[in-house]
Amino acid sequence: MKFKPLHDRVLVRRLEEETKTAGGIIIPDNAKEKPTRGQIVAVGAGVRDDSGKVAPLEVKEGDQVLFGKWGGQEVKIDGEELLIMKESDILGVIAA
Repeated sequence: MKFKPLHDRVLVRRLEEETKTAGGIIIPDNAKEKPTRGQIVAVGAGVRDDSGKVAPLEVKEGDQVLFGKWGGQEVKIDGEELLIMKESDILGVIAA
């Protein structure tokens, strides 16, 4: 299924966090929190300003981003759990 977010929304795939701490301790599955890092899968066209012009989004497909723990709405598309969120819910882009 093809999915295109509307306006200033983006579709994000969560990226798994490390399963070990820096000291080498393995974190069990039941103690892990949901990842707050993801990759942009699709972006909307942007937001219309007061004059009617569409302002494009700053993020693009393929960007790795950080977002809040409770940000976004979980959806299932083609059996994969993804998040739909507004661009303003994204805290920042991770530089490559």
